[in-house]
Amino acid sequence: VFYMAKIYQNSGPHLFLLLWKASHAVNVFSQKSITAAGLGSLSDFAILELLLHKGEQPVNIIGEKILLTSGSITTAVQRLEKRGLVSRERSTTDARVVLVHLTDLGHELIEPSFEAHAKDLNQLFDVLDESERSQFAKLMRKIGQRAEQL
Repeated sequence: VFYMAKIYQNSGPHLFLLLWKASHAVNVFSQKSITAAGLGSLSDFAILELLLHKGEQPVNIIGEKILLTSGSITTAVQRLEKRGLVSRERSTTDARVVLVHLTDLGHELIEPSFEAHAKDLNQLFDVLDESERSQFAKLMRKIGQRAEQL
């Protein structure tokens, strides 16, 4: 789409292309890291990582936090349940709510997988010094908030 028109340096389309290309390259790098850590998909990793750090969660909240539709999150949770990595049960306080828990096997897989993935991501971002990391984080939040406002 953007290759049909001349793109000027630092214009909106140019900055978008830089972000898009960098995002794609980082996603490819991340997927390799996740695969090497023992998980096949980013969504499976994200679910397990969320449960590791936040504890049991309702299915719909997991979907919201990792940006999956209700159908996609249900399929992903079922896939993880079949592998014995998570279990589902109805909430004791609200029978409409299905809570997802990590199993012992899920803990055994995600803890070292997350540590390895975090190490890989730290290595990726080591190209930035601490000041650049802070600036990067601030700029990414600023662009994300602006996109949500428009």
